[in-house]
Amino acid sequence: MTEAATAARALCAEAARERGEEVAATASRIDHWVLVEYAGLWPYRPLDAAPFAGRLGERLAEQLAAVPRTRLLLVKKPGRAREERIRVLLARTPERGVEVTQVELGAYSDLLELDLASAFAGRLPGEPVGHPLFLVCTHGKRDRCCARFGQPVCEALHRHAPSSWLWQASHVGGDRFAGNVVTLPEGFYFGGVASDDVPRLLEDYREGRLSLDVFRGRCAYPFPVQAAEAAVRRERGLSGFWDIRFSAAERTGADAWRVRVEAEVAGAVYEVEVERTYGPPTFLTCSATRPSQPQRYAARSVVPV
Repeated sequence: MTEAATAARALCAEAARERGEEVAATASRIDHWVLVEYAGLWPYRPLDAAPFAGRLGERLAEQLAAVPRTRLLLVKKPGRAREERIRVLLARTPERGVEVTQVELGAYSDLLELDLASAFAGRLPGEPVGHPLFLVCTHGKRDRCCARFGQPVCEALHRHAPSSWLWQASHVGGDRFAGNVVTLPEGFYFGGVASDDVPRLLEDYREGRLSLDVFRGRCAYPFPVQAAEAAVRRERGLSGFWDIRFSAAERTGADAWRVRVEAEVAGAVYEVEVERTYGPPTFLTCSATRPSQPQRYAARSVVPV
């Protein structure tokens, strides 16, 4: 398929909404985050950015591969053209014990001295970040939808949230769910966010609640657990950040799981039967050259134990 043909297709996020794809249970599975400030051109792959040319890029690639479920993002502040000091943010997003720290570097080459395996195995280096971070994917080079739907969300957050909270970010996963927002340190994913949703999203967040209609899931959980969490939250009306705790999961078939979660506020335990289904082939991103089947993880039953 030619580049002109892909450009002529409907935007993947608009097509996903027309198909009625739900955003729940679609959050990328990530335990560790490396956010590097860079106001220049973001290429398709963050490691191909100009500052990472040569040995630095090779070294970062080796380190990222050595630490499972680690995501490198390029980030920038709206309106900040150049970096006097380069900010690097490190985050750890388990189910509990989340944290974010910030390190300032004089040059990108200083990243050669950063040992990610040691950093994520112990206490994160740098100064603790004492406020939330809202990462808005605006990575237009990666997908048209990221810029088309992410930029208005970024502008709305810039109006309504403290400037220190907001970062534009490269690809966070799930182009067809744009606008995509990730909050750190919690690792919450939100998708299908429009600029009009921002005031409510912020109000809920400040009060320790999740806006469940745009909640994609928590990056600490695999997809079946995200589906179980979403089902229990919706069925029991539990929107508090830490209302749900994952207990156990077992695979009961090729596309089926039994997941046990605990509703901490009520002291109740639920067993959730989760099934994976496949939709008809479609273009999952704006740049896809061939159709793929979207996967959907959804609860079939929620039973109190």
